[in-house]
Amino acid sequence: MRIFWLVVLFSSASLETAFSQSFYAVRRERNVIATFGTGTATYYGDLKNPGFSIDAKPNLNLGLQYFLNTRISLRSEITWFHLEGSDAHANSDRRERNLSFYSNNYEINLSGLVSLFPNRGGRFYRRVPLNFYGFAGVGMAYINPKTSYQGKSVALQPLMTEGVRYSRFQFVIPYGIGVRIKQGPYMNICIEGGLRKTFTDYIDDVSSTRYPDPATLKSDLSRALSDRRAEIDPDFVATPNVGRRGNPKNFDSYFLLNIKIEYYLPYDIANSSSRKFKIFNPKKRGGYKLKYRRN
Repeated sequence: MRIFWLVVLFSSASLETAFSQSFYAVRRERNVIATFGTGTATYYGDLKNPGFSIDAKPNLNLGLQYFLNTRISLRSEITWFHLEGSDAHANSDRRERNLSFYSNNYEINLSGLVSLFPNRGGRFYRRVPLNFYGFAGVGMAYINPKTSYQGKSVALQPLMTEGVRYSRFQFVIPYGIGVRIKQGPYMNICIEGGLRKTFTDYIDDVSSTRYPDPATLKSDLSRALSDRRAEIDPDFVATPNVGRRGNPKNFDSYFLLNIKIEYYLPYDIANSSSRKFKIFNPKKRGGYKLKYRRN
């Protein structure tokens, strides 16, 4: 963790020095921000112990943000995140169920952000040193639950371990809060927490109240991974529709906790048409003329 903070501080100082030398027009308005973030990803579902605890699973995200005015902005991000859950870590008799999953997932979203304080004088470089914001939006997540079986990684979605077909693409609603800390005229560091509400109970491949009848499943591998209680108790004999496998009453969700670097790009989209999308528009020096030699 100490190395991570050193990397963040070094990157912030290096970028600030480099861009302050290249972009001389500090007072020129900028309303487009590039963002980069990393942090933790936490899963909440049937294979998670009750309570709001944070998992130390990684996530990475990139995004662009556009300020509509001094308080309201739109942001689009793409995020990779890792989730895990296991009955082996349960604090109850769930351990006898012996189910587990892990997944590498992707999310793309579009959110609206509202800051608590506007920029003073309507200028980005006059923003307050410390600001709070909230956000909410819509997104699409790609989920791919897997598990380990006999030393191999097995994708669960194609096996239909509960006899249910579900999509790997799922709608999500991201919402949360953050704090923005000014780091010079062009850069911010943000700490942000956002929950993702989903409309599926299959992020972990577990939902049905009862175990399905093994005869209805498509393969021996499906049957083996549908009911793994025999791996704990060799004398266990599975009985169709007996025993609790999951809880379909609540959808799964996940929580992303991030630290982000924001950088104001040298663009002002609102006035770009008048400047013909030029990054810089230095004033012409008076009295300068270009002479051509006539042959």
